[in-house]
Amino acid sequence: MPPPLRIGNASGFYGDRFDAVREMLTGGGLDVLTGDYLAELTMLILGRDRLKDPEAGYARTFLRQLEECLGLAHERGVRIVANAGGLNPAGLAARIRELAERLGLPVRVAHVEGDDLTAAHPGALAAHAYLGGFGIAACLRAGADVVVTGRVTDAALVTGPAAAHFGWRPQDHDALAGAVVAGHVLECGTQATGGNYAFFGDVEPRRLLRPGFPLAEVHADGTSVITKHPGTGGVVDVGTVTAQLLYETGGARYAGPDVTARLDTVTLAQDGPDRVRIGGVRGEAPPPALKVGVNRFGGFRNQVEFVLTGLDVERKAELVRAQMEDALARAGSRPREVSWELVRTDRPDAPTQETASAVLRLVVRDPDQRAVGRTLSSAGIELALASYPGFHVTAPPGKGAPYGTFHAARVPQGDVPHVAVLPDGTREPVPPAPETREPAAVPEPPLPSPPAPGPSRRAPLGLVAGARSGDKGGDANVGVWARTDEAWRWLAHTLTVDRFKALLPETAPLTVTRHTLPNLRALNFVVEGILGEGVAAQHRFDPQAKALGEWLRARCMDIPEALL
Repeated sequence: MPPPLRIGNASGFYGDRFDAVREMLTGGGLDVLTGDYLAELTMLILGRDRLKDPEAGYARTFLRQLEECLGLAHERGVRIVANAGGLNPAGLAARIRELAERLGLPVRVAHVEGDDLTAAHPGALAAHAYLGGFGIAACLRAGADVVVTGRVTDAALVTGPAAAHFGWRPQDHDALAGAVVAGHVLECGTQATGGNYAFFGDVEPRRLLRPGFPLAEVHADGTSVITKHPGTGGVVDVGTVTAQLLYETGGARYAGPDVTARLDTVTLAQDGPDRVRIGGVRGEAPPPALKVGVNRFGGFRNQVEFVLTGLDVERKAELVRAQMEDALARAGSRPREVSWELVRTDRPDAPTQETASAVLRLVVRDPDQRAVGRTLSSAGIELALASYPGFHVTAPPGKGAPYGTFHAARVPQGDVPHVAVLPDGTREPVPPAPETREPAAVPEPPLPSPPAPGPSRRAPLGLVAGARSGDKGGDANVGVWARTDEAWRWLAHTLTVDRFKALLPETAPLTVTRHTLPNLRALNFVVEGILGEGVAAQHRFDPQAKALGEWLRARCMDIPEALL
C-alpha cells in the first residue's frame, strides 16, 4: 500500500489568517497544501471587482501569500492547490507565473476552467458551475506545482490531489467518497480544530487562543485521519470533527460532481491525541447535473437603528414607527420592502445606560438607490427633535448599499466544458462522470430504544447536545449531536420537527426536514427559505445562520436528570 497523502488546509474563507500558509509549510510534513477562498458571498464580491477591472476577479490575498511562501513550498516539495482563481483562474495563473519568474523559481503552474456559465444566465453578475476534482488531478499528473481553480466544490481540493496520487478512477466511488468527507472536514480551516465549537468551554482556554489549521492523512482506500501539526493550538477530537462534518450539509446523501457520499456510513474514532480516524464511507455515482451558483444584483439596502432607552420601550417603538411610515408615505417613494424588528436588549433598573436600552431596527430595500438613501435619510433625520424622549440612532442612514441575491440552478454535466490547462499550456478536456445516479432520499433509519422514564429538569438543550449551523443559498441547516449513547437515545426521540419549530418560532411557518445520522449520534435539520435570497441579501439579523444552532442550544427543554 502506498503511504498516505498528507493534505493540509491554510484557508477557510477569503480573509482567513494570512500567515496560515507559512504556518502550515513550516509546522510539519505535508505533500499538498490547499486553500478554500470561495463562498457564495465571495463570488458576488469578486463579480463586483471584475466590473471595476476586467483583469481582477481572483483572491488577491492568495497571490500575496505566495509572494512570501512560494519559495518555501518549492524548497519543501509541497504542491499547492487552491480555488483562489475565483472568476479569473487564468488571470491568477498568469500572475503566479510572473511571480515565479521574478523570484527565480522553476515552478510549474496550471489552472482549471470551464465553470463560468455567466453568459448563459442573462443579467447575472456571476454564474458558475461547481466542478469536481478530476481537472485538478489532471494538472497534478502533468507535473504542476501550483494548481488554481475557479468554482469547484470545496471537497474537490482534496479529491483531486488524492485521485492523482492514488490513481483513482471516476468509478472508485467509495474511495472518492472518503476523500469528499475528509475534504469537507478540512474546508473551513480551524472549525475542525476547535474554532466555533459548541463545547469550547471543555477545552483549555490557552489552546483556543490560536487554533492550528487541520490536515488529513488520506489513504489509498479513501480512509483518512484528521489531525494538525504538532505544537499548534486547538484540538482535534470526535466532537470537533462531528461538528464540521454536519456543517452546511443536508440529508444522508451528500451529492457532488465526483461522487455522492453517504454520510450515514461515516464512522469516527479517536486515534490518539489530536487524531480522528474517518472510515466506513460509502459512495454512489454522482448526480447527472451540476449545481450552478447564480449571483445577481438585487438592488439597494439601508437601515436605521433607533435606540430606545428606559421606560415605555414598546410605546416608543410604536411612535417612531408610525412617524417613519407617515414620512415615507408623504415622500411618495416608500421603499419596496420595509421591515421592522424590535430587539429587547434592555433590562429593568439597569446599572448602565446601554443595558437600559433596546434597539428598533428598520431595514429597507428597493431597486432605486434614492428610495433607500435620500428618502430614508430625510425621514429619519427630520424626526430628531420630534419623536420619542431620548431619541438617538446608532448611526445616520447613508446612501444605501448594493446587495446581491443568490440562487442555485442545475445544468447537465456534459454541458459544462470542464478543462484542465496544463503547465505547458495544453488544454485537456475533463469528461463528465461516466455513471450518474439521481440521488433519492434515504429511508429514515431505525431509532435507538427510548430512554427509561425518570425525573427530568428544565434546562438548556446545549447542556447535553452540541450544534453547528450554516447557510446554503436561502436555506439553513442545523446539525445537532449528542456526545453519549444515553443522550442520543433521548435526543433522537425528543427533538422532532415539531419540537424544533416550537423551540425556534422563526422556523414555524417554514418547511423543516429532519435527517437522522445514527453513526454520528446526530440529527440534521434543513430549514428552507429562512435566509431569503441568500447571505448577500441580508434577509435576517444573522444572514448566514451561523448562530442558529447556538440559539437552539440555549432553549430550555425537560431533560432527564440522569443526563445533566
